[in-house]
Amino acid sequence: MCGSCWAFSATGALEGQHSRKLGTLVYVNTLIVFLILFSSLSEQNLIDCTKGEPYGNMGCNGGLMDNAFQYIEDNKGVDTETSYPYKAKNGKKCLFKRSNVGATDSGYVDLPAGDEDKLKIAVATQGPISVAIDAGHRSFQLYTHGVYDEEACNPDNLDHGVLVVGYGKDDIHGDYWIVKNSWGEHWGENGYIRMSRNKDNQCGIASKASYPLV
Repeated sequence: MCGSCWAFSATGALEGQHSRKLGTLVYVNTLIVFLILFSSLSEQNLIDCTKGEPYGNMGCNGGLMDNAFQYIEDNKGVDTETSYPYKAKNGKKCLFKRSNVGATDSGYVDLPAGDEDKLKIAVATQGPISVAIDAGHRSFQLYTHGVYDEEACNPDNLDHGVLVVGYGKDDIHGDYWIVKNSWGEHWGENGYIRMSRNKDNQCGIASKASYPLV
């Protein structure tokens, strides 16, 4: 099993930033979401090419989205998914090819730690945001539908990278975030989870949030 959630979060955020230039901001009732129209970027590129120094990621053993954003800036790009497909394992070497670059960034922005209001503004104005959460509970792993509300979540125990793509309000369960996971469409609500919003930064949803600049 490859712990590459951080790479999926990073590529998703960068895809979203590029999509803002081509896509549309969509309002559906109380929801606000971005349609991601940009072509897919290579998670494997990030897994293989940010291991160790100077970026400090550990491939399938974990990593940080900001480190990935920094690599993409320094490298002047990340390859497309088609040219550098996902293997779900560490590659023996970095196989980046400049001719296959799909996108680049010029740095990244870290949002104020723990501030859900600032996260909401960023989602509405900037698009999908990379976040790290506490996903170590069985309730998260077995989530199927509804608004996820786990009181045992620790906002400082961040062990999983995901992508906040929108937010909304449920008549019964209240405010929530729309979060894209990287465990496939058969998990959760077609690969997404609605996580409690405005509940003291539950699961650390706003503890470590960032997005790349394009």
